[in-house]
Amino acid sequence: MGFDIAVLYGSSRTERVGIRAARFVVGKLRERGHEATLLEPLEYELPPLDYRYYEYEEGRAPERIERVAEVLKRAEAYVFVTGEYNHGIPPMLKNMIDHFLYLYFFKPSGIVSYSTGNFGGVREAVQLRATLGEIGTVSIPTMLPVPRVDRSFDEDGKPRDERYHDRITQFLDELEWYADALKRKRAEGTPY
Repeated sequence: MGFDIAVLYGSSRTERVGIRAARFVVGKLRERGHEATLLEPLEYELPPLDYRYYEYEEGRAPERIERVAEVLKRAEAYVFVTGEYNHGIPPMLKNMIDHFLYLYFFKPSGIVSYSTGNFGGVREAVQLRATLGEIGTVSIPTMLPVPRVDRSFDEDGKPRDERYHDRITQFLDELEWYADALKRKRAEGTPY
C-alpha cells in the first residue's frame, strides 16, 4: 500500500549539494510504491513569512503558496531533508514549515540530515525534531544522517556507496509504519 509523501528540501543555495540526498530519498520512496513529491524552495519561491496559509481567506492565498499547501494537505507523511546551517535549521526550510502550521498535524515525519563534514547534520536534526513536535507532526525515532553529502551521491541522487540502500531501509520501514498507524487513527477523528 503506497502513501502520498511530501519531501521538503531546505536549501536554495546556488551550489547546493544536499539536493542529491533529496533525490535519493524521492527515488527510494517511489521504488517502494509511494507517491513522492519534492518540495524545494527554488521551484516554489515562497515569500518570507508574513501571513500563514490559514490566515488567508479560503481561495485567496497566493498561487505559489496554494501549490505547496495542496501537496502538504494530500500528504500522509513528510520527509525533511535538511542541511546544517551554523548548527541550525536552514532559513528556507524554516520558512516553508512556518507558512503551513496546521497542515502537518497528526501525520508522521522523518529527518534526513546532511553536511559536507563528518557529522551529517545531526546537530541541526535535533533542533528540527523539536520544531516538528511543535507543529504537530510525529517525528519517527530513526534519523538518516548523510556525512560528506558532496561525495556520497551523484547529481541524480544515486549513491556512490551502496550501503545507503541498506541504511535507508529502517528509516522508511518506520515511516511507513507510522504513516499507516496515524492514517487509521485520523480516520477515527483527531482531538481538534
